[in-house]
Amino acid sequence: MHDPKLTIDTELVRRLINVQFPQWRHLPVSPVVSGGWDNRTFHLGEEMTVRLPSAAPYALQVEKERRWLPRLAPLLPLPIPVPLAMGEPGEGYPWHWSVYRWIEGETAKTTEIADLRQFAVALADFLVALRRIDPVGGPAPGQHNFFRGGPLTVYDGEARQAIAALSGRIDTEAATTVWDAAVAAAWHGSPVWFHGDVAWGNLLVEDGRLSAVIDFGTSGIGDPSCDLAIAWTFFEGETREAFRAAIDVDEATWARGRGWTLWKALITVAGHDANQAEAERSRRVIDDVLADHRKFT
Repeated sequence: MHDPKLTIDTELVRRLINVQFPQWRHLPVSPVVSGGWDNRTFHLGEEMTVRLPSAAPYALQVEKERRWLPRLAPLLPLPIPVPLAMGEPGEGYPWHWSVYRWIEGETAKTTEIADLRQFAVALADFLVALRRIDPVGGPAPGQHNFFRGGPLTVYDGEARQAIAALSGRIDTEAATTVWDAAVAAAWHGSPVWFHGDVAWGNLLVEDGRLSAVIDFGTSGIGDPSCDLAIAWTFFEGETREAFRAAIDVDEATWARGRGWTLWKALITVAGHDANQAEAERSRRVIDDVLADHRKFT
């Protein structure tokens, strides 16, 4: 989702910086490789980045991150982005935007990980630490994070439509069983902090180890099961088992994690037939989720 009428490029960033933060106008601006889809990211000099939402729904996340990330950062075992400044709409750009300090590292899928099992445990430890932070006053699920942390029923119709659309291409009976189980395993706990988009592109690696977690745009407080999707989208076999043991969630939460993962994979396969590579990756995720359900039920 992005606004096709809006051009976000280095020239726009330069104009915004020149007008709103003239103390940085001498610094070069250049795009970040794999700078994101929900937001466009640019280097500002060597030590900062500029991050601009690419569509109105993502703009809701700017103020949330400005308020909460500085509070979360000291309580976590790994670095996370901390905003240095918040920009205003201007120069033809309609939303608030952010300046962050640059965090070194390569994304998890673009660099070598020394020990994937250790990586899985380190990520689980980070998410456990995040869950333990006092949630009072934190942002509840809503439009700002596309209802991550809320009940799976929000996406019930969409998931079932995708299952029906994929009849003959996936095991629709098994997919329905997994989805039904996920929806039935409703969250009854107190709200806790979650990241909301634990994906390889938001996990940084240095010297072969997990070094930072970025992009908290879909974060909030609620049900943390959405943070489990990485178990099927990135881990497998022993590393998935190590992640599950370290993340320390009950079977119902794991079932909802399967549900979040299945929903996203279903709508990707059903809605992105022209992108065969992405569809094939999501079909493998569906197969893994269905196999995991059979293994543990």
